[in-house]
Amino acid sequence: MAESVIHVFNGGLKVQPPLSLYIHLPWCVKKCPYCDFNSHAAQGLPEAAYIDALLLDLERALPDIWGRRIYTVFFGGGTPSLFSADGIDRILTGVRTLTQLMPGAEITLEANPGTVEATKFAGFREAGVTRVSLGIQSFNPRHLQSLGRIHDDTEARRAAEFAATHFDTFNLDLMFALPGQMLAEAMSDIETALGFQPPHLSAYHLTLEPNTPFGHTAPPNLPDDDLAADMQQAIEARLTEAGMQHYETSAYARPNHASRHNLNYWQFGDYLGIGAGAHSKLSFHDRILRQMRTKHPQQYMDAVKQGAHIANARTLTRDDLPFEFMMNALRLNEGVPATLFEERTGLPLIVCASTLERARGQSLLERDATRLKPALQGQRFLNDLLELFLPG
Repeated sequence: MAESVIHVFNGGLKVQPPLSLYIHLPWCVKKCPYCDFNSHAAQGLPEAAYIDALLLDLERALPDIWGRRIYTVFFGGGTPSLFSADGIDRILTGVRTLTQLMPGAEITLEANPGTVEATKFAGFREAGVTRVSLGIQSFNPRHLQSLGRIHDDTEARRAAEFAATHFDTFNLDLMFALPGQMLAEAMSDIETALGFQPPHLSAYHLTLEPNTPFGHTAPPNLPDDDLAADMQQAIEARLTEAGMQHYETSAYARPNHASRHNLNYWQFGDYLGIGAGAHSKLSFHDRILRQMRTKHPQQYMDAVKQGAHIANARTLTRDDLPFEFMMNALRLNEGVPATLFEERTGLPLIVCASTLERARGQSLLERDATRLKPALQGQRFLNDLLELFLPG
């Protein structure tokens, strides 16, 4: 798809941001009823053909990232752990051959507890994966069943043990405010997770997304807002007590274990996304470009061969940029240096002056001239804070 270039900056970007690589592996054993990601139940995994397409996609994207180093790689899905360790090794070998992947780059792979065993984790580590993110969601068998997960509580515990054994850093992904969940049950999940001494833990509020069975055809009975807020505050207090820093809306980490890949998103860094439905954000001197690949896996594989796999490309306008930047940066509880706005958008911060003052007046943003940092109220009501920056 042809991309129209709109020159939107005052002088453009002086320095390109750090660059990450996102690799989308779109298959799952089955689709969860709450999931609105671009994922598809595997009817058979065309692993070799899909990897061919990924590497051709990467090769075709090289002119967009020429001469730039890649600092992090993230395999997302879907369920990337459905792929073989040899397949992940082949992808990473291609990445090292085609790009300037930094020595010591953080390489993360998402895994489902129902699709891993010890030998597979050892193989992922040998291929170069440095970090796994385990989609546990809950250690309670009743809640796992209500979420439609393919693993049970025994498999969840076993996978967490494998992660702790094979990786120096790993993430356990939990959800709270689940159907029929009580506060004590949410905290029991946290205690079980802490027993594995995870360097990183994500705790997400279950949300009902449109176009999912939970959001559209079969909405479950969820805890009310007050109980969900009690859960969130109790989780934050317990994880802080356990020595974990609440550094992003849903993310907690021990010192030096924050997700470098996700931090790059939140600091409005650049990322190249390859694979079915993958998104990219790429900065050039005179513009910032967003792209999306063709979503359906087979259509994507066919389109890559023709060089027609970019389904959508859009240059961000001057009006888009304040919201685009703040939507990421204000997810960080410590915010970002105020100077980062101009560094990453090419616009002077004064373009946001009246909105920043309004946010401070509503006690959503800290009164700190050197940082863009959400106040406690802004962390609690992040959507209200972000809405102030919407264009128009």
